[in-house]
Amino acid sequence: MLKTFFPVLAVMARILLAFSVTFLVPGIWAWFEDHHDLQWIWLAGFGLTVVSGLVLAAITQQHRRELKTKDGFLLVNMVWLFLPAYSALPLMFLVPDISWFKAYFEAMSALTATGATALTGLEYLPVSANIWRCFLQLIGGLGIMLLVVAVLPMLGLGGVQLYKTETPGPMKDTKFTPRISETARGLWGVYFVFSGACLLAYRWAGMSWADAFMHMCTTMGLGGFSSYDASFAHFNSPVIEGVAIVFMTLAGISFVRYFVVLRTLSLKPVTNDHEIRTYFAVLLLATVLLTGLLMAHGVYNDWAHALRVSAFHVVSLATTTGYAATDYALWPVFAPVLLMFLGCFVSCAGSTGGGIKMVRMILLVKQARRELVRIIHPRVINPVTLGGGVMPMSVMTAVLGFMLIYGGATMGLSMLLLLSGMDIVTAFSAVIATVNNIGPGLGEVGPSGNYGGLNPFQLGVLTFAMLLGRLELLSVLVLFSSHFWRK
Repeated sequence: MLKTFFPVLAVMARILLAFSVTFLVPGIWAWFEDHHDLQWIWLAGFGLTVVSGLVLAAITQQHRRELKTKDGFLLVNMVWLFLPAYSALPLMFLVPDISWFKAYFEAMSALTATGATALTGLEYLPVSANIWRCFLQLIGGLGIMLLVVAVLPMLGLGGVQLYKTETPGPMKDTKFTPRISETARGLWGVYFVFSGACLLAYRWAGMSWADAFMHMCTTMGLGGFSSYDASFAHFNSPVIEGVAIVFMTLAGISFVRYFVVLRTLSLKPVTNDHEIRTYFAVLLLATVLLTGLLMAHGVYNDWAHALRVSAFHVVSLATTTGYAATDYALWPVFAPVLLMFLGCFVSCAGSTGGGIKMVRMILLVKQARRELVRIIHPRVINPVTLGGGVMPMSVMTAVLGFMLIYGGATMGLSMLLLLSGMDIVTAFSAVIATVNNIGPGLGEVGPSGNYGGLNPFQLGVLTFAMLLGRLELLSVLVLFSSHFWRK
């Protein structure tokens, strides 16, 4: 039985070897910023990961073959369970009085680009520790497995199954180049071009190079980690917030669309995309609504300032980034609930954001409207369409099934937290924030607090919630099906 997993473990070995290189990035910062005395931690992390990969490769060297669909699901889950364990190890040495549960929670939050932190005193941590937390969000934002898809063909291993398992959104079977590896490399290329532009923009806006690098990582990954407990309130800069708004908005759009724009040298793939148009419409409408609400309740008397904070927090929460420039939990109750609601669906499929994705919400609304028409006209032919094309029933069934499981998982995890003694506002918002990879919730885990006060059981529930959200539920829950394990 164990030997059936060896082909998956063979690929896992190569992933560990590739991942080991990431430890050198904070190691370089440690050399310049932390006075050389913390380099050994990063070299030890690099060495441990390399050794683990080499040992696993030696054990499985006779078991390389093309991965099957089941192998893809199993490998993706293994990656997202084990890489946070390796990522958590440096935090155990760098963060005072941190437990293993908090370290693993922090690493999972980083790699899933959730941004839910259990740490305080971030500005007092070694620079390399914050670099690590933020750099993991850059890696996890688009998906580690997407990078692996680009590398696997060179190793004689197929990547189609992995791409379909990892790619967010309901239409996973779409290919954009003849070779899946070319697609993966193209997406990463676009991703890093935007990342470079974001880094320079933050530096131009007044951040130090270290802060610019860290916030670039968490902006493009839509993760929301910061190097300060106060997040963007630390800077209190309209220019820096403006840069963040621009690049969070760009990162919330499908990187596939940018890739197609570059291949066709035409903006039509973006301007004609119904999902993207709806995305901008919702962001604009929510910003106007929130600005009017804050002015009407006297939270701000200056409309320009109200517009600034509204635009920043609408984009931040809707794209599931999770930055905060003020404690929006103190606003009229409609405002923070609206922001949490937006984070559940606004970001586009193929972006680095979480949530159910805008395209699913569009299809659900269209399906609801279709059913209303059928009640009045039972014999009418009224298929669900998107972008001029009729949606296959397989897509609609997948969307409805996803939403059913999404609702069930949200309620089930919330009940577990309530069973542990957590209050209802904190419990429900924490699950919403982690399943949708938003980061901050409300109550105890709101923008002015964090997840550090939760007990190990509660951290475990929310860690699982982040994994569910990052892999869009079905890719994880399929492992709990008896059919998956049958030959």
